[in-house]
Amino acid sequence: MTKTPDMAAMFKDVMGSFPVDTSAMEGSFKNAASLNEKLSGVALTAAEKSAEISSKWTKDTLTKLSEMSKAKQEPADYAKAMTDFASASAEVAAEHMSAFAEIAKKVQMDTVELMMAAGKNMQDDASKAVKKATDDVSAATKKAASK
Repeated sequence: MTKTPDMAAMFKDVMGSFPVDTSAMEGSFKNAASLNEKLSGVALTAAEKSAEISSKWTKDTLTKLSEMSKAKQEPADYAKAMTDFASASAEVAAEHMSAFAEIAKKVQMDTVELMMAAGKNMQDDASKAVKKATDDVSAATKKAASK
């Protein structure tokens, strides 16, 4: 009777001949975590600034509304108060929208900068990992061939 070869042992021997370096994966994970931390920082800073602008805008609007809601002597004064409120609101809206646009522009620039740096780091890491893997496989192949 023929004995069935132990494929698990054979596979284990073959895989043992090719060393696996996990440092590349660890480095990749650390780089990804660092990038995520930086991107989160950009997003949180933008959210904080946006909240400040929204809060200021709300306070300004409420102040103007309280002025408009005061009792007037003449009916025409109500129309003037409404016109003044609408005019002031339009001015403030333009200022605040411009501030929001500046925040968005900064977020975009920071994100592109981070992604470019991350891409360069990943490219460098990948080149190093491929070179190391090639060297390791070459060494393992030479070792296996010499047996």
